[in-house]
Amino acid sequence: MPATLLSEKISDREIVSTRVIHAPRELVFKAYSDPAQLAQWWGPKGFTNTFETFDLRPGGEWRFVMHGPDGTDYQNESVFTDVVPGERIVFDHLSDPKFRATHTLESLGGGKTRVTWRMVFETAESCDAVRPCVPACHEQNFDRLEAQLARLGAAEPAGDAGFVISREFAAPRELVWKAWTEAGRLNQWWGPKGFEMLASKLELRPGGVFHYGMRAPNGHEMWGKFVYREIVAPERLALVVSFSDAQCGVTRHPMSATWPLEVLNTMMLAEHGGKTTMTLHGIPVNATEEERKTFAAGRDSMRQGFKGTLDQLEEYLAQAQKA
Repeated sequence: MPATLLSEKISDREIVSTRVIHAPRELVFKAYSDPAQLAQWWGPKGFTNTFETFDLRPGGEWRFVMHGPDGTDYQNESVFTDVVPGERIVFDHLSDPKFRATHTLESLGGGKTRVTWRMVFETAESCDAVRPCVPACHEQNFDRLEAQLARLGAAEPAGDAGFVISREFAAPRELVWKAWTEAGRLNQWWGPKGFEMLASKLELRPGGVFHYGMRAPNGHEMWGKFVYREIVAPERLALVVSFSDAQCGVTRHPMSATWPLEVLNTMMLAEHGGKTTMTLHGIPVNATEEERKTFAAGRDSMRQGFKGTLDQLEEYLAQAQKA
C-alpha cells in the first residue's frame, strides 16, 4: 500500500458499508472465492464482468473488466494481500482510484452473516470524489450478493461447491438465449454428440418443463427433462435437470445408482463486444451425502460431456448467424 495512506487520518479516507445476509458464512465465502459465482454479482446493478485472472491468495492477482450498462468498460487490477478462508479477504485496488478493500464475514448464528466492506483510499481527495456514490453502489452490490446466494440455494450443504463450466461464444446474447429457450433451436444442439433427438416438448415458464427423448448411436433410448425455476431473459436461466422416462417421471442415472436424482443448473449469459460468455453452475438438490460425493467425483466426466454438447451449440450458433 502506498506510503501516502499513512499521511492522513483514516477517517478522512475510508468508506464502510455493512449488511446482515441471511446465509451461513461458509456459503457467503464461496460466493466470494468461486470466480464463476463472484462474476455474477460483483458490482452495482446492471454491471457485468469478464474475469481475466483471479488468484485468491496473498500476492495473487485479480484482473477483470467491468462492463457498465451504458457499454463503458472499466479495467480493474488488484492484488490480494490477506486471505483468511471464511473470515476475511483484503486486496489493494491498483487501478484508479487506488484503495485497500477489506471484506470481513462475521457469523451471527442462525444461518446469518454480517458482511462488512471497508475501503481505505490513497488520499482524502480521491475518497471524497467517490463518497457520494459508493454507499448506494454497495447497497446494490449487497442486493446482488443476496440474490446470487438465493439462486444457488442457501439451503444446500455448505461443503458442496458444485460444478462450474464457462464458455465464450462468438454470437450475441439474444441468439444464445434463444438457442437455450426455443424448442426448435434447442433440439438442434442439446445432448451428447451423436445422439438423435426423438421428441420434445417445451413450456418456458417458472414450473414449466422441457421433456425430451434421445436415441444413442447404439440405438438405446434415453429421456430427460428440465423443470424451469427462474427465467430472466436474456440474462439468467435456472432449471432443475433430471433423467426421465416417456411419461415425464424422474428416474435414476442409467449408469449410476448413486447419482443425484435432481441437479439445479443456473445458466448466466453476459455479452461484450458481440460475444457472449455463458457460465453454468450445477449443484445437487435434495441429495443424500452419498449422492453429493458421487456428483463431486464426477466433475471431470461432466466437464467432458458438457464440452461435447457446447461444441454442438457453438456449431449451431455459427450456422444460425449465416442463415
